[in-house]
Amino acid sequence: MTAFWTEADYDDHELVQLVHDRSSGLTAIIALHSTHLGPGAGGTRFWHYAEPKAAMRDALRLSRGMSYKNAMAGLPMGGGKAVILADSDKTKTPEMLAAFGDAVEALGGRYVTAEDVGISEADMVAVSQRTSHVSGLPVAGEGAAGGDPGPFTAMGIYLGIKAAVKHNLGKDSVARVHVALQGTGSVGSGVARLLAKDGARLTLADISEQRAAILAQELGGNAVAPDAIMSVACDVFSPNALGAILDDEGIARLDCPIVAGGANNQLARAKHGEMLAARGILYAPDYVINAGGIISVAQEYLDRQSGNAGGINEVRKRIAQIPERLVQIWQESERSGVSSDVVADRMAQQLIGR
Repeated sequence: MTAFWTEADYDDHELVQLVHDRSSGLTAIIALHSTHLGPGAGGTRFWHYAEPKAAMRDALRLSRGMSYKNAMAGLPMGGGKAVILADSDKTKTPEMLAAFGDAVEALGGRYVTAEDVGISEADMVAVSQRTSHVSGLPVAGEGAAGGDPGPFTAMGIYLGIKAAVKHNLGKDSVARVHVALQGTGSVGSGVARLLAKDGARLTLADISEQRAAILAQELGGNAVAPDAIMSVACDVFSPNALGAILDDEGIARLDCPIVAGGANNQLARAKHGEMLAARGILYAPDYVINAGGIISVAQEYLDRQSGNAGGINEVRKRIAQIPERLVQIWQESERSGVSSDVVADRMAQQLIGR
């Protein structure tokens, strides 16, 4: 594995730790970007990487994104992320999860983990047997925050899409608005169902074509092949799968006035935000629109640590503020002529003291 400080995505991270536990077979990377506002919070990704360098890139980029996301969501949390390097069979054992929990515990509360791609609520319960610095656990009681953060992420994205449609298309409703949605997993399917309830027209795609087809039939939409979704003529392209899809080729294929979705790190490189702006495409910065999940996770953890109970009502209140933040970004982008991703980054950097 190359030295992390030579990576293009290294951004003065406070800590980058390689964890290797021979007895369990665990290999993981924990990256803390900033703890200026509080402990670094961000989920753990369980993924098979073709090469370790890709895992390091994910850890660096995702942890920085969490610093920005938590700051822009108004949370007293910094940014961190972990990736567990799975083998080609994605073998996951209780011993590996225990070893990972020990690694989180050894950081003494500087990092708070939760679910991400490949990690379930049950996995977090297992990790919580070794550390208290974990969230995304089953709901403790009526009105409490907790549980699967996916539905809260979906709600924030849905509200963000509505805000984008109003801002760019002048429509107060998404009824008959055509949304091409990439990714129909936990978050993507949640977004699709919320949009369908409001009468949006949906075109869906997923790496599992069967899953996309089943959801399309359920919601009265259409399904297309995964490699076709970015070329669909639509009002909104909503990426809700893995990131870095908005590269030179991907942006050239888009046939839409709005990009608004929940995938992390949608822009392959910094220049791609400017490319979207140059094409007149309104972009919702990913870490602003997809903050619903971390809002839930953070509130759960903060309630547990303080003994207070802001609970689900506080989560809903914070998620309802996502559209307002997006509009502030878009207005400043229009005023300054600077792309929306750069505007959001500058706001977040100011909040974390950088």
